[in-house]
Amino acid sequence: MPVYEYKGLTGGGKTVNGIVDAETVKSARARLRKQGVFATDVREQTERASPRSARAPRPSPAGRPAPEKAAPKAKLSLSTEVDLGRYFQRITIDDMATATRQLSTLFSAGIPIVDSLGALADQVENERLKVVLSDVKENVNEGASLAEALRPHRKVFTDLYVNMVAAGEQSGALDAVLSKLADYTEGQVKLRGKLVGALTYPVVMVGLSFFILGFLMTVVVPKFSKLFEDLDATLPLVTRILLGASGVFASYWWLILAGLGLVAWGLRKWAVTEGGRKTLDRGALRLPIFGKLLRMVAVSRFASTLSTLLAAGVPILGAMAIARNVVENSVIAEVIEQARGSVSEGQSIAVPLRRSGEFPPMVTHMIAIGEKTGELEMMLQKVATSYENQVERTVDALTSLLEPILILVMGGMVGFIAVAVLWPMLSLNQMIH
Repeated sequence: MPVYEYKGLTGGGKTVNGIVDAETVKSARARLRKQGVFATDVREQTERASPRSARAPRPSPAGRPAPEKAAPKAKLSLSTEVDLGRYFQRITIDDMATATRQLSTLFSAGIPIVDSLGALADQVENERLKVVLSDVKENVNEGASLAEALRPHRKVFTDLYVNMVAAGEQSGALDAVLSKLADYTEGQVKLRGKLVGALTYPVVMVGLSFFILGFLMTVVVPKFSKLFEDLDATLPLVTRILLGASGVFASYWWLILAGLGLVAWGLRKWAVTEGGRKTLDRGALRLPIFGKLLRMVAVSRFASTLSTLLAAGVPILGAMAIARNVVENSVIAEVIEQARGSVSEGQSIAVPLRRSGEFPPMVTHMIAIGEKTGELEMMLQKVATSYENQVERTVDALTSLLEPILILVMGGMVGFIAVAVLWPMLSLNQMIH
């Protein structure tokens, strides 16, 4: 088995070196990664040239030139090797959080940015991200700044990411900026995970409810309807309602599904228009319980993003423009744009936010204090932390509340069908006796 020499960093930033046995360079890096080592250089020991190989070639007999050796076959470039992975893999926010943390660790340890990018490209397992990082490394190696190298890959590196890196390079504090970016992306991963975790259970339960309801209405109830047809008696109202609904669903289920699909398509088309998106976003903020949660998420993202950008040295107007794009609710984004216009005219951020009524009073009060004391960045971070904690508590409470509600709804549907089916049968049994 080949033996590889390596140099790398531990999670704490300590430089280490040694040898490792592995089948390939890739497996060697994977083995080191499992041991908690970020490899910056891995070379097979047999690849080092011997003194004999450095000598000039000896002439062949009779003065004829030595026959040239066949040129080795060119190795596939990285972009060719991972071509399939580039098209079938998606770069997630989890991938970006991990990569940003690793890049921050490597660069903070004093490794040049080109070498850090090279080591990071070898470390990541997402093939598409590997291609992007390799391209960034090549551009930086050719003289471009890191921000300039990141900018062509807008689908991977957001405006927030690029602008923070640019500010870090201009101020000479790129290591601190990368650390803040890592903290920010990891915070977004945590927040997103909480929301997805809270919504997964209700979505699964609702889907299961519709499946059970469809099975009962199309398979079970029609069998009882044939039995009831032979009864020369007036059926209870609930039974007639159930049989009517079952007949419509069994006969026109394809039309119902097509209609629902058409409605969903129309809503989706309407939602991408400016008026449609504003109407939906405004309605979402007015929803009971969920509206408050969506508002807290939007405020948390705005405060966290603006604080991170200001700490990195991004000018206030540019930072607010980026924070506006991070907020996914168009109503909140419009308020932030109005506040940005107010700042461009030399006025306060807090006043238009308070006037809109979309930001909670506590948030606008803390922003106003931050502007007066010159500690806006710190106040925004406190707001972000406070609302992230509130989102976490609210999500936990909603998860606990939704479970019994959904169980009751499912039980109610099944109970209605059971009563509608059993009532006529019990009535018939009493008539016989």
